[in-house]
Amino acid sequence: MTKTYAQIVKQIEVLKQDAEKIRRKEIEGVVGRIREAIAVYKLTAEDLGFGGKKTKAAGKTAVKTLRRRGIKADKAPAVVKFRNETGGTWGGRGKRPQWLRDALAGGKTLADFAV
Repeated sequence: MTKTYAQIVKQIEVLKQDAEKIRRKEIEGVVGRIREAIAVYKLTAEDLGFGGKKTKAAGKTAVKTLRRRGIKADKAPAVVKFRNETGGTWGGRGKRPQWLRDALAGGKTLADFAV
């Protein structure tokens, strides 16, 4: 007995509905166990990685996700690695600022401006 295309499509829809019912039931159990563990161990959103400080790896993952979605992530300000006496700063990335190039040409070293 050969099934028709329409019969197979109908069977697929029935299977999808059955799968969704089973999925919802399993999710209820999983969520219940998670809630129980949170209560027992007194876990916070920060403990679970949902709030507060982010780890370096989590930050990179978030940026990759944003990039895949076509969203540009705000870059964190660069850490200041070099500073002069007038308050000029440079993080060590990109083109050196003019004040630093002038000082280096005048005989100073990068170590003289290291923070």
